[in-house]
Amino acid sequence: MTGRSAGRLALAALFLSAPALAGPALAGPALQAQGRDGGVIAAFPMPEGHEICLHWAHSVTGGKVADCFENRMDRLTLTRSYLHDFAAGLGEVEGRGTLTPAPQGGYWIMDINEALPDNRLALRTGSGAVGHRLVAGEKTIALPLQTALTLILTRPN
Repeated sequence: MTGRSAGRLALAALFLSAPALAGPALAGPALQAQGRDGGVIAAFPMPEGHEICLHWAHSVTGGKVADCFENRMDRLTLTRSYLHDFAAGLGEVEGRGTLTPAPQGGYWIMDINEALPDNRLALRTGSGAVGHRLVAGEKTIALPLQTALTLILTRPN
């Protein structure tokens, strides 16, 4: 098997596993990416204190950007953000977290601690070059390209 074939196989396995992550097996809180119709595109378990990050590449510079969220007392909370530099649209908002140099370059804004209204984040994903994806530990789910969706912290009934 060539490297390209193996990569395609791994990508296919990732996409096939995403619906399974969104199904009834998620008995506890979960972070879901939902389309306009409310259908689940991707989901990760998100128990109390668990972090999931939304990663992408800046649409102008191509540099890495990330927003990280935690489940804090059943509230989807923005805890920190990574910026590769202070490119167009990026930067620190005074009084909103603490700016810290990142060991790999760039900056982290730590201790943001902002609960999202209604446990939701409306998002319009970008092109393939932007590559929005959800990352939880070693697992990554690529989000569909150029799609309006909502990230929602759901709780079992």
